[in-house]
Amino acid sequence: MLKLYIGNKNYSSWSMRPWVLLRQLQIPFEEGRVRFDSFDADSSFKRSMADVNPVGKVPVLVDDGFAVWAPLAIAETLAEKYPGKGVWPTDAQARARARSICAEMHSGFSALRSHCPMNVEASLPEVGAKVWREQPAVQVDVQRIVSMWSGLLQQHAGPMLFGQFCSADAFFAPVGLRIRTYSLPVPQQVTDYIARVNALPGVKAWIDDALAECDFLDFEEPYRKSR
Repeated sequence: MLKLYIGNKNYSSWSMRPWVLLRQLQIPFEEGRVRFDSFDADSSFKRSMADVNPVGKVPVLVDDGFAVWAPLAIAETLAEKYPGKGVWPTDAQARARARSICAEMHSGFSALRSHCPMNVEASLPEVGAKVWREQPAVQVDVQRIVSMWSGLLQQHAGPMLFGQFCSADAFFAPVGLRIRTYSLPVPQQVTDYIARVNALPGVKAWIDDALAECDFLDFEEPYRKSR
């Protein structure tokens, strides 16, 4: 069976992407959760992950002893291994566009990721309002996301970005959670899409697990140092 190594579900947006993809597409896998304690070289997390992959990060998919890391590489591996599962859209152009926006997610939106770190269980609208006022780069990131999602939802007539669930929805699910946590201003169409994604069984399962963790990590909480 496939084994997916992940970090804390409340904080690890990168782990969430392949986990949701596997769960939503009903691909059997074993979960290997490695708790974040810090990201220093001598941390328990780094020591544990060093035995799994050379970069010492999550997520990592292990298939018969062979490790694949980074969500985009994991998605491509799953598409090759399970060609009928719908990892990518069936239409060639839609598939190319889905890969493009997933690659954009991998390399872009650094302001949003930096100033609005993932925190599933938190509600930080005051922080979001401050970030929105003071960080114009966050506004640029959100405007790009709104334009992307709105255009795709209109083109493919929803309910997901390419009509049916695929990697693109899994890749952007953590973005929707960030928008929700920080109450960032987006049009109703985008709010509705986020709600639909969060209601997917795979996404809901991740959210439920994150809420049940109760594992406060101060180094992951720039806006909340204690409960």
